[in-house]
Amino acid sequence: MTTKIILFTPKGELSAGANLTAFIEVCRYELKVFGANLVWDAPDWDISSSVERASRKRRGRIALVWSNYDTSKQRIGEIMSQPFLDFGRAYMRYQHAMRPTDNVGQRLSALRALERALIEESIDGVPHVELSNGASFQRAAYLLQQKFSSGTAYKAGTQLEIIANFIRDQLFLAVPFIWRNPIPREQDRNRVGKKFNEERTKKLPTETALQSLATAFNQARHPIDVLTTSVGAILASAPSRISEVLGLPFLCEHTEKLNGDVAYGIRLFPAKGADGQIKWIGGTMADVTRSAIEKIRNITNESRRIAKWYETHPGQLYLADEIQHLRYKKFLSPEEIASIIGFKKDNTSKVWAHSNGCKRVQGPNDSSRILYLFTDIETAVVRLLPKGFPVMNKETGLRFKDALFILPKNFFHAKKASYRCMFEIVTEDSLNIQLGGGVHLGKSSVFSRLGFTEADGSAIKMNTHQLRHWLNTLASGACLSQLDIALWSGRKDIRQNQVYDHITSDEFLARIRDLKSLAIPESTKEIAMNAPMSREEYLQQKFPTAHSTPFGFCVHDWSSLPCQRHADCLKCREHICLKCDAGKASRIRRTLDDCEVQLSNAEEAVADEYYGADRWLEHHRERTEILRSLVALLDDPEVPNSAIFQISLPNEYSLIRAAIDDRRLVDAEVKQIEMTRLLRENIYPDEVPGVKA
Repeated sequence: MTTKIILFTPKGELSAGANLTAFIEVCRYELKVFGANLVWDAPDWDISSSVERASRKRRGRIALVWSNYDTSKQRIGEIMSQPFLDFGRAYMRYQHAMRPTDNVGQRLSALRALERALIEESIDGVPHVELSNGASFQRAAYLLQQKFSSGTAYKAGTQLEIIANFIRDQLFLAVPFIWRNPIPREQDRNRVGKKFNEERTKKLPTETALQSLATAFNQARHPIDVLTTSVGAILASAPSRISEVLGLPFLCEHTEKLNGDVAYGIRLFPAKGADGQIKWIGGTMADVTRSAIEKIRNITNESRRIAKWYETHPGQLYLADEIQHLRYKKFLSPEEIASIIGFKKDNTSKVWAHSNGCKRVQGPNDSSRILYLFTDIETAVVRLLPKGFPVMNKETGLRFKDALFILPKNFFHAKKASYRCMFEIVTEDSLNIQLGGGVHLGKSSVFSRLGFTEADGSAIKMNTHQLRHWLNTLASGACLSQLDIALWSGRKDIRQNQVYDHITSDEFLARIRDLKSLAIPESTKEIAMNAPMSREEYLQQKFPTAHSTPFGFCVHDWSSLPCQRHADCLKCREHICLKCDAGKASRIRRTLDDCEVQLSNAEEAVADEYYGADRWLEHHRERTEILRSLVALLDDPEVPNSAIFQISLPNEYSLIRAAIDDRRLVDAEVKQIEMTRLLRENIYPDEVPGVKA
């Protein structure tokens, strides 16, 4: 079903309020996104049928609940105030038409924060969009930071910036302004301290969990355990998102001769914008992944066959071979319904039929018998086909009959029987519960069923995304370049690597010591001649050079480019501080004292409305916050001596690093483009072992 897109065009001769009113009228009465029969004034909108869940994280109802900032987490909350509420409804409907997304919550969070900010700034407590200004958006950004984690707040702040640009471009503002999201992409990450250790523990699986997963992969016999551990094996072989794995086609394996050896990989489409790629798997993990995919195929073969049948027989009910004779019957008994669906009890058939709108009918010969029309049962079952059938993923064109991960309906359900005549997709939530995510609710996991626990006897709990963090941390610890890690992980933005890097300060310091150990001793009398360095050797270097600074030491490669920070070391991501150096620590403290004075002077200047003082205030505030963080770490007794602190500036741009990355990306991009073309054309090589197209 296609939706007609209506492009709203503001009129320059109208006031901001008039253009805003016209926009709301168009979205309310002409736009059909979220359904032509949408109840505009309802306290919430059910948009389940309009949102594509590319991530397949969970099933169920998707709703836009129009509660405000303060009551958004309550089951029954106070809705946003008018006239902002109508703008919010119109904006969500219009934006989903222009820029559809499966994560509508971030847009809604940005609207709630803006409504709250406008109420606070208004004289009468009424939020008017046309009276928005930079201060109101700044306040909304602050509210997002107060309510959400740094990562979530950044994403919602990005949506807030989109709103600011939208209302300016559509002439909804009485006084136009330009506003940018002030929320940093990620907070500066120090590799020491309680906060870092808590984050590392949360993001990485325990050693016991990893060992238990490997053992369970070999011991599992029940289909649920086999499938769960096989997915874990695939995730442990290459840093993939679970949505990428669950979107794999049946023919996903790829082999290729490289340098005389046979390389093995799997085809997939990265979930966040990167092109389709082959993820190569090396060493013994290649055999593990082959085995895992074969186990998954054996479990999912029947569901693929059923999906193919429904695609070639639209509107008809699938029947197993031994009950094909039921297709020619007009009436079905509860026993026959049970044999079709897979129920073990006849009473279950009666309850199912009633809940799915199938009415009892009088038998032609015995009025006391409970019977149901075959056509009613057929309609009820066909209605259970997954959304979008026969296409599972619109972006890649993958059809259900070709998907690797489709299972009998209710496959993961602890009490309900699995369907014999219907299938469903695998979700992230289902797998996380099997990995221990539901133990606090009394649900069993693959580990509890096989008798595995943590060393202290507690239940093992892990999730699918922890394996991606674990592999990225291993790669970083092995000094794999950030570009290679991004390519291996399927990222378009190399800056996203830092979120997945959980190397400790001791591990990071070991890298620097290894680098320093390569220096030529002073006692050496002969001058060592430097052999010419190949292009690849140069590009692979992690730390080409290091030298001392007043506050620590610098790892910038001065042979490639002069300092881009003009020696402002404290705001440079290529600068490292050491706790064990007392002299440099004292300089940091003295510099902080000076900055505190300068910050106070700048604040007084802003209060006195000196021209340009706001820029100095921003500069001193940022510098002071960095110094305060460093001093706090230096004074923290829990931070061990020899700990290192590296400033993380995710938005900083490095010209030389960008040039190097661009050069290394050339060959990779050419191969990715060709791989994308093959994937979209459904071209699969014949050399996949054990598989025939």
